Amino acid sequence: MRYAYLLATLALALGGPARAQTIAVYPPDVNLETARDRQSFVVQLTQPDGITRDVTAQAQVTFANPALVKREGVFVLPVADGATDMVVAFGGQTVKVPVKVTRAKEDRPVSFKQDVMPVFMRAGCNSGGCHGAARGKDGFRLSLFGFDPDGDHFRLTREVNGRRVNLAVPAESTLLEKATGKVAHTGGGKIKEGDEYYQTITRWLEADAPTDAPTVALPVGLEVYPPSAVLDGRDEKQRLVVRAKYSDGTDRDVTALALFLSSNDSAAKIAPDGDGTATAGDRGEAFLMARFHTFTIGVPFIALPKDLKFAWTNPPEANYIDTLVHNKLKKLRIEPSGVCDDQTFVRRVYLDIVGGLPTPEEFARFMVSTVPNKRELLVDELLDRKEFSELWVLKWAELLQIRSSNEVSYKAMLLYYGWLQEQISRNVPTDVWVKELLGANGGTFKNPATNYYQLERDVLKVTENVAQVFMGMRIGCAQCHNHPFDRWTMDDYYGFASFFTQIGRKGTDDARELVVFNSGGGEVNHPVHKRPMPAKFLGGTAPADVAGKDRRVVLANWLASPENPYFAKNLSNIVWNHFFGQGIVNEVDDVRISNPASNQELLDALGKRFTEYKYDFKKLVRDICTSHTYQRATQPTKTNEGDTRNFARGPIRRIRAETMLDVITQVTDTKNKFQGLPLGARAVQIADGGVSTYFLTTFGRPTRETVCACEVRLEPTLSQSLHLLNGGTVEPKIAQGNLVGRMLQEKKPHAQIIEQIYIRCLSRGPKPDELKSLLAVVDAAKDKKQALEDVFWAVMNSREFMFNH
Repeated sequence: MRYAYLLATLALALGGPARAQTIAVYPPDVNLETARDRQSFVVQLTQPDGITRDVTAQAQVTFANPALVKREGVFVLPVADGATDMVVAFGGQTVKVPVKVTRAKEDRPVSFKQDVMPVFMRAGCNSGGCHGAARGKDGFRLSLFGFDPDGDHFRLTREVNGRRVNLAVPAESTLLEKATGKVAHTGGGKIKEGDEYYQTITRWLEADAPTDAPTVALPVGLEVYPPSAVLDGRDEKQRLVVRAKYSDGTDRDVTALALFLSSNDSAAKIAPDGDGTATAGDRGEAFLMARFHTFTIGVPFIALPKDLKFAWTNPPEANYIDTLVHNKLKKLRIEPSGVCDDQTFVRRVYLDIVGGLPTPEEFARFMVSTVPNKRELLVDELLDRKEFSELWVLKWAELLQIRSSNEVSYKAMLLYYGWLQEQISRNVPTDVWVKELLGANGGTFKNPATNYYQLERDVLKVTENVAQVFMGMRIGCAQCHNHPFDRWTMDDYYGFASFFTQIGRKGTDDARELVVFNSGGGEVNHPVHKRPMPAKFLGGTAPADVAGKDRRVVLANWLASPENPYFAKNLSNIVWNHFFGQGIVNEVDDVRISNPASNQELLDALGKRFTEYKYDFKKLVRDICTSHTYQRATQPTKTNEGDTRNFARGPIRRIRAETMLDVITQVTDTKNKFQGLPLGARAVQIADGGVSTYFLTTFGRPTRETVCACEVRLEPTLSQSLHLLNGGTVEPKIAQGNLVGRMLQEKKPHAQIIEQIYIRCLSRGPKPDELKSLLAVVDAAKDKKQALEDVFWAVMNSREFMFNH
């Protein structure tokens, strides 16, 4: 049987017949410590078409040495010390799982942090809507999601002596009576008398409600199995297993103690207080999460209609992006749209790369070209234009909040913007200039990068901004309590804040300038235990080596390096968001477990390539724009019309404010004048976030008051439509540019003028029926110039003009 499986695997690798079905057993090993330990398991079958089934109940399970362990349902329990194998057989396949048993005759003592606190989390007692609220509830308070277990122990046992626990008669403790609903309790019954949660609390009370020693083992990791599932039809079920790893090297099955959550209940639902069984619903994708202690881990589940018939058509792939997108679409049984035509591509790529439209001459040159790789050549050409750099200076200026204010003079702001512009225009690797920015010292005039620490001076706000901009993480929740749906704790938050506590600032002879330096002293205290927090990288396991060093420089060297797993992926996600209107993680600055990537393999690959490119984001842009994924048509197929997350078709995006104004100015052949810029400058070149116009404000230009991605507003609104229809932008610019008048003076036919208007605005000629209708209107008008300008106005008010598609 083993050899048959190997032959099938080899045939698959060589492109032979479809793969055979396989089974997997989770977890991959079983470790049982003490008599009270147990480990549940799940057997998952994967069919040749990728559909998975939970076959735990049907699988045959035996043990090589049945004297060491026994099976009770889906659990393996210890009997005697030793090592053996659990042998699982199904459908002609066999899998062996190693089993190890230690201290099988010992009873593990009850622990407040290991046993009792998880019950409060599971039952929802310490949630924000219950006793975890800032002021507690009904006279009793627990720390939110258990961030302060020592404080919780005190409040339970000492705060109101004898009121909440009764050590003489544990069953009569108010804690148990309220939790079981024996006495009035606003939250109702949370546990049942006699169940394992009740027994855990009772054991703790019978042991005199002990607190834990400082050396008590705590969770250091969490595993959720199986790693994924594709469920065939409504009501199909798949059970999850959750296992915690502890600091003493042991592990425990905590499935019964984990709190479950689904990102999409309509696709796959899992009861928060259930046994870990997920149930399929409507077609779609869900991320199923398990929370235990400070960890939240999730796995992707896909729900499909029962017996869905689907044939993959093997669409062509230009690069690794297409391969990874297609891999996901195949799992979802979604067919991608075809590649867009040249007219659509040329308009899309110009808007996205240089923030403008192709001129009629550029459009004609591209359309008549017969070079097979003309799209790749056009991308390369546009990447070398200065407008590409200007567009990305704008985007980074928003993230870095470059604006003048009472704290930042106009001169300092301009110098800061000029420094950023130089980095982007010279294509300085992103990691290089980010390190220079975060580790900057000196005067804000002489070293403009130091303005980063003049714009924001609050240590905690700087901490949150750095995490949000450069790693995509909103860690603000962890300032007051452990993050409810992510891994970040208060220890993580204040350990990261310690990198910014020694920033010194002093004035100069010029009141407009500030000097930023390393003061060499200053700490941040943890608000719970009041002790200084050592500087620690986000996700790190040990304090960073900052002795005698500028902490910001130490942080910058780690943050913008391959050692930081978040930097490259976050910036790749920002770039992706620009070209598709949404990130692989969306919003791009809200990376967390409970907001998973729509395609984690794609995000990982982009981050890896960005790192291999030495953080040259032009190369990353080229990868994206030359992929078929970027060049997809916006027209849906039957299978992808309901998909909004997996990039199966081209997105339709409203053009952002600055580009919209620049495009209107371009097609009308007019010029704008902005504060501090020469006549004819583009709106994307406006340096000061505090400078705006009515048009830019109406179309959602950000004020740069925060680093949030939500500041850029791309939602179409009625105000925008009204302003284009009768505001002071479109019609005056048509008259000012006099494009129609000039073409009439050149004796161009009306049909040619209309064609030129279409090409300038939409990068396509008018369709025959459009041209016929418009010519009829123009021919019937007494004032031909006015009629043609009305056509110009109408085209510029069309949705096709306002959107990138």
